Amino acid sequence: MKVSSKGEYALRALLLLGNHPGKVLGIQEISDKTMVSVHYLEQLLLQLKKLGYVTSKRGAKGGYMLHKGPEGINIGEVIRDLEGPLSPMGCASITQYEPCPMEAGCQLKPLWSLVRDTIAFVLERTTLEDLLQNRINKLEGEDFVVIKRPS
Repeated sequence: MKVSSKGEYALRALLLLGNHPGKVLGIQEISDKTMVSVHYLEQLLLQLKKLGYVTSKRGAKGGYMLHKGPEGINIGEVIRDLEGPLSPMGCASITQYEPCPMEAGCQLKPLWSLVRDTIAFVLERTTLEDLLQNRINKLEGEDFVVIKRPS
């Protein structure tokens, strides 16, 4: 799994909109603050709108805002919706499995499955709200990622 500029820029835009709840931000302002071209953002925000992450308002004071609260936007879903499966190899994919002629007795498939599971574990447990509230910490040792949520 590789997150392309599409996934990166989409998350930048969602974070910016999440930092301005209930406020409509114009495409130029989003472009300026995310350092993404207006042309690329137009395409990306249209896709995010079709996927239900953002909504738009037309007119002189038009622009974009989040369609739902940041706590309801799962980062794993966003990445899957934009980038496809989280698995690094088709043979280890759960959602888009692709058979491999070397699969029987393959000693690499367990590694690719572990990579997929680890990526999914982190991304599926992370919301836009977690990112906005800076609730992700890297730890030393076996517990490599912890998301701190209020009790």
